[in-house]
Amino acid sequence: MPSATPDSLTITQPDDWHVHLRDGEALTVAVAHTAAQFRRAVVMPNLRPPVTTVVIAQDYAKRIQAALHSGAAFDPLMTLYLTDRLDPQEIHRAAATCQSDDGAQVVAVKLYPAGATTNSDAGVTDLRKVYPVLEVMQTLEMPLLVHGEVTSPEIDLFDREAVFIDTQLIPLRRDFPALKIVFEHITTTQAAQYVRDSGDLTAATITAHHLLFNRNAIFTGGIRPHYYCLPVLKRESHRLSLVAAATSGNPRFFLGTDSAPHATHLKEHATGCAGSYTAHAAIEMYAEVFEQADALHRLEAFASFHGPDFYGLARNTGHITIQRTAWQTPVDFAYGQARLTPLRAGEWLPWKLQ
Repeated sequence: MPSATPDSLTITQPDDWHVHLRDGEALTVAVAHTAAQFRRAVVMPNLRPPVTTVVIAQDYAKRIQAALHSGAAFDPLMTLYLTDRLDPQEIHRAAATCQSDDGAQVVAVKLYPAGATTNSDAGVTDLRKVYPVLEVMQTLEMPLLVHGEVTSPEIDLFDREAVFIDTQLIPLRRDFPALKIVFEHITTTQAAQYVRDSGDLTAATITAHHLLFNRNAIFTGGIRPHYYCLPVLKRESHRLSLVAAATSGNPRFFLGTDSAPHATHLKEHATGCAGSYTAHAAIEMYAEVFEQADALHRLEAFASFHGPDFYGLARNTGHITIQRTAWQTPVDFAYGQARLTPLRAGEWLPWKLQ
């Protein structure tokens, strides 16, 4: 059980089960912020070119480790990008990394429907094309991480997650009943209910920003591009359903920030990029949500236990402490040769990582 006083909370060090770290010069800030809070993180593979082989994934992991501050203890958990042409043998090679101490572990495969989000143009065009890969994953107990949106232009943007459940996810689960599936960054009542009512092999990650904000945040006082992400923020009723799921104690809901950095000038643009950057204050924002829901006693399980338990990994042994201390978030950060504006830039937050 977490030890808590009115002014502080000490929990087992958490993990981030869904994060974007980017590459090159941009790695420096994203890796530093993530490693300051989380012991491990599942790193998304939607680079250019995408991470489609174990060799590419482990080379990427080396670049992540090289970007760490000296002495930081942080393990990137790597993923492969599922394409129509992914070789099923690559899944065997990925599974072998989890039994070896040689190189980073490749722990999952990520499904992006083609065109669903940033750098998803190489994504899957038809799920049946990847059934041979999914069969191997099911046999080897390799989790499938799902960006759960359809991309048909006739489907309303705010309905794409719910339609994905009916047209893609339910048939997928029927055809692969023993496949581990993580429904990533869920945003709707329908998704929360689907995961809640599914069996033990279906889980979901939930972001801090989808727990804190509804779609009004994108438009309050004008267009606010740093609140634009995919899947997009939804109605207040959906936000409340996510809060109920996250704070319920159900072990199949766990922390995944989907923190997604973009240079400020590309966010504040006529066709701004999708993604909200929260790695600078992720655990503080989750604490804010759980306190508002009178559920701080359940934050540790959501942030630190449910994820490793679902993935079949050991729980962390270290601890972090967050204090009830008002602090003002930075307005921006250096991001290679550009600047990076975080979500809630310049705002005061009620909790601070010690």
